[in-house]
Amino acid sequence: MSPDVDLTVLKPGRHAVRDRLLALDCRLFEFAADRHWPGAEPVLPRLSRSANHGVLWFTAAAAIAASRTPRARRAAARGLASLSLASLTINTLGKRSVRRSRPVLDPVPLVRQLKRQPITTSFPSGHSASAAAFATGVALESPAWGAVVAPVAFSVAMSRVYTGVHFPSDVLAGAALGAGAAFAVRGMVPTRAQVVPPARPRAGAPALPDGGGLVVVANTASGTVDRVRALRDALPLAEVVECVPAEVRAALEKAASRARVLGVCGGDGSVNTAADVALRHGLPLAVLPGGTLNHFAYDLSVEDERDLSRAVQRGEAVRVDVGRFSAGDTQGIFLNTCSLGVYPELVRERDRWSHRIGGWPAGLLAALRVLRADRHPLTAELGGRTRPLWLLFAGNGTYHRMGLAPGRRRDLADGRLDVRVVLGGRRPALRLLAAAAAGPLTRSPAHAAVQVSRLRLSGVEPGTLLAYDGEVTEVEGDVTLEKLPEALVVYRPLTGNQPN
Repeated sequence: MSPDVDLTVLKPGRHAVRDRLLALDCRLFEFAADRHWPGAEPVLPRLSRSANHGVLWFTAAAAIAASRTPRARRAAARGLASLSLASLTINTLGKRSVRRSRPVLDPVPLVRQLKRQPITTSFPSGHSASAAAFATGVALESPAWGAVVAPVAFSVAMSRVYTGVHFPSDVLAGAALGAGAAFAVRGMVPTRAQVVPPARPRAGAPALPDGGGLVVVANTASGTVDRVRALRDALPLAEVVECVPAEVRAALEKAASRARVLGVCGGDGSVNTAADVALRHGLPLAVLPGGTLNHFAYDLSVEDERDLSRAVQRGEAVRVDVGRFSAGDTQGIFLNTCSLGVYPELVRERDRWSHRIGGWPAGLLAALRVLRADRHPLTAELGGRTRPLWLLFAGNGTYHRMGLAPGRRRDLADGRLDVRVVLGGRRPALRLLAAAAAGPLTRSPAHAAVQVSRLRLSGVEPGTLLAYDGEVTEVEGDVTLEKLPEALVVYRPLTGNQPN
């Protein structure tokens, strides 16, 4: 800048620009107040009030999650997380940084005005920020649900101008901040579409365009009716055998004798049984989730019948690791987890109550009963030392977590057992909660986490419970956990990074 420029000349210019923008904002506000909005009078004020304190968005999240699809549940959670971040930013920084007065209500018809006028500063609009944050967060995870929510979010934002509580620029700034919060949440916790699984060579599996040669055994106790019907529509030549839980193994054995591809629809326990049968018969496995948790299917990126039918029609499959445990004559496999200590007792207690009060209430009741009981930790020799253990958890593959959030695996063929140990102490509940909060990278005197390919325990007391994929058995003596690398061929919809 030249030294002979008079800075006092520039200041009025900047003020003039600001004044013109404010004047434009006021004119737009008055223009909106003067217009007749067809059909808006009975809707927008009520919609604006319903969004107070996020009530509308919490209700919307509950409705989305009630659809019971994994993507919908993730979309609802992401929408609420984005809303929370936007609200926190607005209340701590936004409202305090720019103290702008609310618009004068004179131009706004009385019928539009809210009964209770807000008393906070006008800039930016918190309602608009929450609406944009929730809608954007939902859309980033599920574009279909985002398209449903977007018109409602837009209407809430517009209602703030319609009712006279915000200038248009307040709404635009709030919406921009809310959308930014949703993208910030995605940066911290990527969507499932962003997390690309490691490239794995395609396994040799037959392509079945109409499903001919696929025999699917469906566990009717897992609520599989709708999914089985949809699978039949997508793969009309596939054979479906429906049976009760006690008949699942026998039905799978019969199906394996005549199938080119063995299929299963059920929870993790049914999938475990199907994997055992498929391994012994040398068959590829097609998994349709039909239980409560469905960890294995979801980690395969098979969330519904559309994912599975597409993979079967195209012959898209990969090899995955299988975990195996053995203790004397007791042997078995696990696709998800294997554990000793408190957790197997919790599983057995949960199964006692689940048919009476439902799965989630039974799990909570079981946790309370197990942790409050007067008990002693499991004693076993681990790494050459005898240790008291409240819990030993081994995952088939490395589980990735965010704090207390449920874990998932990005690679089902990494050759590792994800082992986590909670050592004995006088207060098991505190130690278990601390281990859960610390996540997979824990190193402390109370709990630890390592990745190994094989683990051996000695001196396990008779009657010790071992849980695997939701099932429970008794073990004693020497217990060995190991990996069977890339032992099982499973259908999986492949992404562009999968080599041929």
